[in-house]
Amino acid sequence: RMRVLVFEDSYDVATMLAEGGVDLSGVELRQHWNTMDCFERIREFEPEVLLLDHFIPPTKGLDVLRGLLELVAAGQVDRPRVVLGISSSGEANEAMEYAGADGSVVKFKLAEHEVWNR
Repeated sequence: RMRVLVFEDSYDVATMLAEGGVDLSGVELRQHWNTMDCFERIREFEPEVLLLDHFIPPTKGLDVLRGLLELVAAGQVDRPRVVLGISSSGEANEAMEYAGADGSVVKFKLAEHEVWNR
């Protein structure tokens, strides 16, 4: 099973994916609607795929990404295999990629991303 951790505060990602035709039978998806305790949540769940919205309280997805990469560099947490920015803003997604995300996708096209084909 592919473990997917989502930080998204406005849309139910599992519903979006299912409506987009993604087969979630081999996916364990956990969504958090805020970024409270985000690093503990990442460490505990050990996601293979991490999806980060940019505009989410209290810590923006970009800052979660930066903090995560610092923890990975320090050997304090394992890096997810794939980290994607999923903002509805192209600029925010570009900032995520610049900061070290593996890619990004406008959240409304998330079901079309290649990560679901692995």
